[in-house]
Amino acid sequence: QISEEQNQDIFSSLWAKEIKIKLGILLQKPDSAIDLVIPYNEKPEKPAKTQKPSLDEALQWRDSLDKVLQNNYGLASFKSFLKSEFSEENLEFWIACEDYKKIKSPDKMAEKAKKIYEEFIQTEAPKEVNIDHFTKDITMKNLVEPSPSSFDVAQKRIHALMEKDSLPRFVRSEFYQELIK
Repeated sequence: QISEEQNQDIFSSLWAKEIKIKLGILLQKPDSAIDLVIPYNEKPEKPAKTQKPSLDEALQWRDSLDKVLQNNYGLASFKSFLKSEFSEENLEFWIACEDYKKIKSPDKMAEKAKKIYEEFIQTEAPKEVNIDHFTKDITMKNLVEPSPSSFDVAQKRIHALMEKDSLPRFVRSEFYQELIK
């Protein structure tokens, strides 16, 4: 377990690194400055350009959150359902983690890690996800040296929570019931 002081040191280190990254980018490429001021969650969402799933596909979603998440229509339906319940932060965190894993640049990875931490993990975060202290501590330790797996433990906990709690509610909802009529 890490102390509050260590926690603050990690945060300060990430913050300092982010400032260096942003200054370096601004000095090299002034035209890219706009990328630095758009927060993660305010990027426009791309509408799902997929067809309605077949009945067989939709029926498979009842037993598998992964099948919902892998299908663009399913993902969009699930997200709409969660928004209607004011509980979309878990899915948004899961999606942010998936996007994070695709980052190749260590500097961009550190920058994105800080955004994810501030938006979803830190206490009183705007979209704080419900993870236990043990998971939070592991995640903090992983963020000392950001890597593609930094959020894996937290992401798995949130996935399990959505599978156990959100998926059954989704399957009972009108969002899903309309698909299988």
